[in-house]
Amino acid sequence: MQAFLVELSNKPGALADVAEALAAKGINITAVSGTACGDGGRAAIMTSDEATTRAALDATGKKYTVMDATDTAMRHEPGTLAKAARRLADEGINIEAILPIGMEGNEVHVAFVTSDAAKARQVLTSAGMASR
Repeated sequence: MQAFLVELSNKPGALADVAEALAAKGINITAVSGTACGDGGRAAIMTSDEATTRAALDATGKKYTVMDATDTAMRHEPGTLAKAARRLADEGINIEAILPIGMEGNEVHVAFVTSDAAKARQVLTSAGMASR
């Protein structure tokens, strides 16, 4: 599972341009999050078709990075995100993005996009969190 980290200008329509480019190719956005800071920002996007997403983003001319994501099931209660984030930090793993991807029972599924997906998966699995 991969996430596309797309660099955006902090102006009206920047995200719309990317979303329209994906829609025009019939790509469904399955998860998205983002933030703006100063004149720029970044959207983290997961889609139904990674290969076509690459082509669509290339056509926009936007800068982007593709990174592996780790599907993590966490109990829907206070402190679970803190626990996961601390475990990753203690292992020297930086969180590049986090995207909500679903809920099942009393668990929320998030995709952690990190500096080291394999190590993140190992750390979160040992904590009883990573599911894929």
